[in-house]
Amino acid sequence: MRGENFTAWSLFFLEGFSQYPKLEIVLFVFSLLMYLVTILGNSTLILITVLDSHLQTPMYLFLGNLSFMDICYTSASIPTLLVNLLSSKKTIIFSGCVVQMYLSLSMGSTECILLAVMAYDRYVAICNPLRYPIIMNRQVCVQMATISWVTGCLTALLETSFALQIPLCGNVIDHFTCEILAVLKLACMGSLLMDMVMLVVSILLLPIPMLLICISYGFILSTILRISSTEGRNKAFSTCGAHLTVVILYYGAALSMYLKPSSSNSQEIDKIISLLYGVLTPMLNPIIYSLRNKEVKEAVKKLLGKVPLAPSV
Repeated sequence: MRGENFTAWSLFFLEGFSQYPKLEIVLFVFSLLMYLVTILGNSTLILITVLDSHLQTPMYLFLGNLSFMDICYTSASIPTLLVNLLSSKKTIIFSGCVVQMYLSLSMGSTECILLAVMAYDRYVAICNPLRYPIIMNRQVCVQMATISWVTGCLTALLETSFALQIPLCGNVIDHFTCEILAVLKLACMGSLLMDMVMLVVSILLLPIPMLLICISYGFILSTILRISSTEGRNKAFSTCGAHLTVVILYYGAALSMYLKPSSSNSQEIDKIISLLYGVLTPMLNPIIYSLRNKEVKEAVKKLLGKVPLAPSV
């Protein structure tokens, strides 16, 4: 069957959750609240890491990058989702669809690498604390963050470029965003090259970083168990526990989407996973990292103390 290239379509229809009209208003409230919390929480974390000199350390440099990614990732798709949940005409223009696809891929790919970098940072801090300032100096941290961004953006550009060349036999996307797997389901025929690109990129960005994270935390756990001080052990467990929570949530959702057998009956489950992956995890990141961290709490109190209160009438 002959189809049109991705670029030939000027408009796409997003089915989203239109099959469940009674659920849409609930999802709208749920998504809006979580999006607002995501923006507020991540913006606050970025602000305090910039303004508070005590938080200008490698861990908070990476956390600031993580927060910025989460803001970009959610802002690429959630506003469109919110509009479409209240609209009977759920559409998106071609350029908007391409931007959504690229941003979600680039931010997601970059985060996969950054989480592995953060695990290495915790490994050096806990297993080699005396050499930590030398190994993780600012220049090295900036280079590691830059490599994460460049790799994520380039792999996303590669996947998006290949997707744009695929002939599509329709413009109705069974998803609430222009997620690449949902778009590729419109392909008139399979593309071995596209499948290979997706597989190679997925393996490079999911199992390999996860393996590095597991190795890092294996060494970290071994070191923590040898700490004689109960307070020091608890502090180390708290910091690493927060990071591992984020890793499990993020990689669990990503692996279930990108490295599972394709099934025509799994699209509804994919939508739910995408919603949790795209809204819940970015919202939880600043909460997990800040609520259990005394340094962040003190920085927030200090920041609020500098904000003048409005005079009472």
